[in-house]
Amino acid sequence: METFKISELAKEFDITTRSIRFYEDMGLLAPTRNGTTRIYQRRDKIRLKLILRGKRLGFSLAEIRELFELYDTDQSDNQLNQMLIIIDEKQAVLQQQLNDINVVMNELTAARQRCLQAMNK
Repeated sequence: METFKISELAKEFDITTRSIRFYEDMGLLAPTRNGTTRIYQRRDKIRLKLILRGKRLGFSLAEIRELFELYDTDQSDNQLNQMLIIIDEKQAVLQQQLNDINVVMNELTAARQRCLQAMNK
């Protein structure tokens, strides 16, 4: 089974070992230990990737933990419905942000064109 040291994960994801320990303290990662050495499994590596992606997309650590907990437990209809609600809410927020970004991008493009036209007169 493939395992990883904290320094290897930190280097791969370009984050500090302190960040990884923080995610562990928050209950998002659960490495095994060999004495004082943390041993991370493939599952921890995947979770770390999901944590970092979730943060980039605006998920709070509490939301990420909730999604992990819902996924890890027996997936009853109630839990799956709760997960769908969280996903739908986040999709709506991200869609609005995407719409806002597109509007600003169009405005910046128009402003750039006006500047170029003014310089060429």
